Amino acid sequence: MGETTSDKVSAEVAGTWMLGGLTVNRIGFGAMRLTGSSAFHEGTPRARSQGVEVLRRAVELGVNHIDTAAFYFSRLRSANELINSALAPYPDDLVLAAKVGPARDASGAWTTPARPDQLRGQVEENLRQLGRDHLDVVNLRIMGQDSISEHFGALAELRNTGLIRHLGISNARPEHLVEAQAIAPVVCVQNRYGIDARSGEQMLRTCGESGIAFVPYFSIAGAGREAGAVHSEHERLLALARAHGVSPARLRLAWTLQQGKHVLVIPGTGNPDHLVDNMAAGGLHLTAEELELLDSLGHSAD
Repeated sequence: MGETTSDKVSAEVAGTWMLGGLTVNRIGFGAMRLTGSSAFHEGTPRARSQGVEVLRRAVELGVNHIDTAAFYFSRLRSANELINSALAPYPDDLVLAAKVGPARDASGAWTTPARPDQLRGQVEENLRQLGRDHLDVVNLRIMGQDSISEHFGALAELRNTGLIRHLGISNARPEHLVEAQAIAPVVCVQNRYGIDARSGEQMLRTCGESGIAFVPYFSIAGAGREAGAVHSEHERLLALARAHGVSPARLRLAWTLQQGKHVLVIPGTGNPDHLVDNMAAGGLHLTAEELELLDSLGHSAD
């Protein structure tokens, strides 16, 4: 069995990668869960003070890459507002990555995705909520369109004005990456990927070959978890986690990190204990045999 090679719980243990000219630790933090909701499930957020505590603790543990969006909100919580309250004035090395494209009305209902001419408004709303004069990274969340040239081109124009430093894409196919790179540099691709979600492997390899960060979401979630569904974990995964004395979540994150040095994980949580567990994933190193076992679980789920 592999061993946990470091007792230090820190995002730094997993190493670093570059987002454009910005160096980030490979374990970051996704802010969506702070609102009590997932992409498809309205939950109940924890106390606001706990969200602030988790964010401050994340930075103490070495997180310098936070993924957020103005559309990450619930009836009681806004992820951007929590980030601003907890962390401003921001550490010099903290990279804030926001997503644009999807749109919600004031009640939280999803509406028609933003047109290219509406993206500036979304960028400016993120800036206002975060209290920043620029965004380090903006990811265009692709909402089913075949061509992204107009949307990505609009963001490239905002990059030229200084409102955005770097650009990425999310929920993308390889042809989207080619199209975007012809317009402006792409520093990261955010796609769903994990042991149970392997359709993103081609994009993972393409990003690695190009030196682009691959930032998977739902790496911890098994099938159905993002919708708030109860999920039974693979028995062999549970057995391997027990053998290492770690949680299944930590095992899943460790597997994801070992898919390539260009892979950045952004697990989100509103629970301080879960935060520490996630940060410890960089110290869990799996053997080739263990990786093969987990690979087989994922392919059997396809």
